[in-house]
Amino acid sequence: MLITPPRQSPPTAVRPFQLKETMRILQIAPLWERVPPPAYGGTESVVHLLTEELVRMGHHVTLCASGDSQTSARLNAHYPRALRGADDIQAKSYYVLQHATLSLRDAPDYDIVHNHAGEEVMALSILVRDAPMLTTMHCMITSDTQHIWDDYSGHYNTISAAQRRSLPPTRNGMFAGVVHNAVDVPSFPFQEEKGDDLLFLGRISPDKGPETAIEVARRTGRRLIIAGKVDPADREYYKARVEPLIDGHHIRYVGEADARLKRILYKDAYAVLMPIDWEEPFGLVLAEAQACGTPVITFRRGAAAEIVLDGETGFVVTTTDQMVEAVGRVREIDPGACRKNVERRFDAPIMASNYVAMYRRILETEGVRIPAALKSASAENGIKETNVKTTARVA
Repeated sequence: MLITPPRQSPPTAVRPFQLKETMRILQIAPLWERVPPPAYGGTESVVHLLTEELVRMGHHVTLCASGDSQTSARLNAHYPRALRGADDIQAKSYYVLQHATLSLRDAPDYDIVHNHAGEEVMALSILVRDAPMLTTMHCMITSDTQHIWDDYSGHYNTISAAQRRSLPPTRNGMFAGVVHNAVDVPSFPFQEEKGDDLLFLGRISPDKGPETAIEVARRTGRRLIIAGKVDPADREYYKARVEPLIDGHHIRYVGEADARLKRILYKDAYAVLMPIDWEEPFGLVLAEAQACGTPVITFRRGAAAEIVLDGETGFVVTTTDQMVEAVGRVREIDPGACRKNVERRFDAPIMASNYVAMYRRILETEGVRIPAALKSASAENGIKETNVKTTARVA
């Protein structure tokens, strides 16, 4: 039986969405690492910093992540632990899909959905019509994911200007701007006096350039400390190309560095070598090292030149010979300038403020919208709000 509610006067005009001081924000993290990650996990580290800052700013935030994550926001977990290291699970892709689907189930209760989990969430975004979605590109578009991007009609942002320049054209998505990643600057110890060892910190894979770092160390006569994880996909490369070069003295491998160890390594290092061999969209190591006052010597690939100020906080070079030469010039770099560069440009509150401004621009471009709080209240009364008109039916 259909019950007609009391007649109401029709609205004389459609009112635009009124932006509030606080928003309801849904953050969706990948399921592969917990938030924050115990060691390696750049995306999860950024998600953690952003979520904590948004909560501190007074926004109502829900974080969709693995159940072993730690956050001051409301945690919405659909699986109790991160998938990395879960060797007892073979069909991990199904868990990732379930995580994406269930994370979006409550999207209409939020003013905006911020997707950090990539293409799985994007592929499902067509099912979310009551809240705009922002996808942060933590990785690059590949031939395997191009189709998803072509069909994605939501908003997206890049984490560097270099990443934006390198993107292939997409059909539908709306570019929202650039927001640099951030690090928790106060948690990184600043140290003026440096040791004598060079440091390579990152995944042990061809695109990170560990062999080049070893060559530079040998040619400059300095010891190299290597810290980083070896993914299963890179195990053969490590065994064949890198491990034979590790002698335990001049070239030392200390394994994957957790949060505590990497801070010790950063602050004591003479310089950090980043001979990257791909267009890396950001590179948190570049900012983390500078936060400790440690210069970085990097190849001019990806966003390196946006993060390292050539001649001021390190050196941005194009050849191995230039990297060898730069090692001899490290004493020209003021550790204090390195720290100030990160404090001024890559601290967590800066990133969070930039994302809040982006959220507000997105909500404004969406036009007429119903605030999440009003939608929730209406739902409790059996009233469905739409962007065009208001109807009220109770079955």
